[in-house]
Amino acid sequence: MTLLPLPDLDGIAPEAGGPAADRILSGAPVFTTWNGYESTDGKRFAGTWRSTPGSWRIAYDEWEYCEILEGESVVAHDDGRSWPLKAGDRFVIEPGFQGSWTVVATTTKRYVVVLP
Repeated sequence: MTLLPLPDLDGIAPEAGGPAADRILSGAPVFTTWNGYESTDGKRFAGTWRSTPGSWRIAYDEWEYCEILEGESVVAHDDGRSWPLKAGDRFVIEPGFQGSWTVVATTTKRYVVVLP
């Protein structure tokens, strides 16, 4: 086993992206991702993600731990439940979760993702 410190954001080349066009519900959200760790099998990731305002459909087949660092978002489940998120909030999204992610104010989160 190894302990792998994550680099500062300055040491990671950011990747730009966004939700697929067919998933966008409103706005034109832009994602910036600083992936600080990827396992050798490509199934585990850790880093920092930022999104500008907008809303899009989400459908998780992966497990994800998130910690909101700044901003304001709302994650809503298709069953009608919703969770307002702000700096300091920590949560897990399990495989099978379907709903929407709405960024109200540019949101930055730390994440750990485990693919199936």
